[in-house]
Amino acid sequence: MAAAAVLLVDSHDGLLHSPLLPIHIGAVLLVSAFVVTSRALHDRDLRELAQVRAVSAAAQRVLLRPIPPELGPFHVASMYRAAAAHARVGGDLYAAARTGHTTRILIGDVRGKGLPAIDDASVVLGAFRETAQQYRTLPELAASLERSVRRHLSELTPIAPDSSERFITALLIELPDDEEIARVVSCGHPPPLLHQGSRLTLLPVTRPAPPLGLAADTPNAFCLDAVAFGPGDTLLLYTDGLTEARDSAGDFFPVLDRARTWTWDCPSRLVQLVSLDVDRHAGKNLQDDLALVAVHQPTHPAHAGQAPP
Repeated sequence: MAAAAVLLVDSHDGLLHSPLLPIHIGAVLLVSAFVVTSRALHDRDLRELAQVRAVSAAAQRVLLRPIPPELGPFHVASMYRAAAAHARVGGDLYAAARTGHTTRILIGDVRGKGLPAIDDASVVLGAFRETAQQYRTLPELAASLERSVRRHLSELTPIAPDSSERFITALLIELPDDEEIARVVSCGHPPPLLHQGSRLTLLPVTRPAPPLGLAADTPNAFCLDAVAFGPGDTLLLYTDGLTEARDSAGDFFPVLDRARTWTWDCPSRLVQLVSLDVDRHAGKNLQDDLALVAVHQPTHPAHAGQAPP
């Protein structure tokens, strides 16, 4: 059509028998071919990106199953942000399970970040889902996770020379329905934030164990801490993607200072505020994966089957 238009214009200008006519038509055809080819490549890239995002979303659903908004009497919300571009999973992990009248939550961080760390994260998640209901105490569960990680790393030794240097920090939380208490086992993971009334503190961990892959595999190697956790209280579990987020000047994210400005009585709103606050600090340029899990015990428990506000 463009070549026909050139022919019409040149005819009007009396250039039909001029050497300029083939030059004009050739130039139009060349530019048109370039435009069509560029658009075809662009459409192909869009299709490939859509496929990558679909695969990433499917992988996230398999590895990081969505945590229900209600677990027993507790309201829960989670969020995951991967450092790798267009990825939805990486080296951070979280999971939750109901064991009778108790809620157990795991959050962890694999050494490394992004897509290469998915292998180790999948092992810990699979082991937790398999054994969360089999052990009576958190130290027994932590020892079981350690054994699973050791088996995984030993199998990698022939093909991964750095397997002896891999580890996973982890934090296990246990919240009984009929007790106003939170039990905690830490394997080298950052302590969660605990909000009680107007009081905001880091949950005390007296003797954290080494990260999974470096710890002992017996229950007595894991110290069990307990803290009061009653109606109106909220726990925020996070990975070091929060504490190590840097601004343009290289300053770390001031977690405790910023936490005093957040809304704590709604878990879903809390994780959104944290994510927005980190973006303002780091300029939406996170260098590490970030996982968040917020747990709130409402003052007046919702009726059975009723969704939380």
